[in-house]
Amino acid sequence: MPELLSAHRAVGAFNFITLEVAEAIVDGAEAADTGVILQLSQNAIAFHGGLAPAGSAALRLAESARVPVAVHLDHATEEALVDEALTVGIRSVMFDASQLTDTENLERTAAVAARVHAAGAWIEAELGEIGGKGAHAPGVRTDVDEAARFVRATGVDALAVAVGSEHAMRERSARLDEHLIAELAAALPVPLVLHGSSGVADAGIDGAVRAGMRKINIGTHLNTVLTASVREELDRDPDAIDPRRWLAPGRAAVAAEVRRLLDVISGRTATGDAASRIVAAGGAA
Repeated sequence: MPELLSAHRAVGAFNFITLEVAEAIVDGAEAADTGVILQLSQNAIAFHGGLAPAGSAALRLAESARVPVAVHLDHATEEALVDEALTVGIRSVMFDASQLTDTENLERTAAVAARVHAAGAWIEAELGEIGGKGAHAPGVRTDVDEAARFVRATGVDALAVAVGSEHAMRERSARLDEHLIAELAAALPVPLVLHGSSGVADAGIDGAVRAGMRKINIGTHLNTVLTASVREELDRDPDAIDPRRWLAPGRAAVAAEVRRLLDVISGRTATGDAASRIVAAGGAA
């Protein structure tokens, strides 16, 4: 993970539930010729009945990819799941104790971080509330001084911060606080992570990266793309029973969108406000 983050302006981190979406994420990254993070959440693991099936598949996909791919455990609230991920070979985890009190969050995160680092792995944590996840509420923002104290006390390698995005948004209408992102980036010695990026338009993602975001998490948006494609295929052929008939186009649609989003995250595509800034500057970004 450190190599991916250091080699890119920012890194796209995409969640998958099914194998087809995991394959599409890697396909999209290879088409974009850029590294990517393949994320498996605690909820997705529960859907599969355990970590081994999807986690093993993700690790094999990463090994065979033509671009750097990191496999990341996302939003793990259970310490045992973090330990299991390390055992199976996942070297990047997020431990999310943000629903606990501030003191409990700090103490538990510091303890988990020590175990993760002892295993030679990388850990992300969350401070502040990101709308739509558990007890989190829209409108909450991460305090800069509190974030700096949390990072110092826990020793985490990256921090997910609340700057205006929400989880599971179906419309890309979130408005991010770029000024706060810049303040956090200047104050913290670790990469910032944007959760809920499915609800952020291309120009907002570009602005967040320019302000200092380094890991951009996207999940719901890929589900929307996949489902729309599958619905279209089933409407075209309602008698189809072979899942390959409608999953193959769905996988291709997700791969194309991953490639497009990676171009936005990497700065190769100028959109919206970013395009306006480039024109005003009289040149390319």
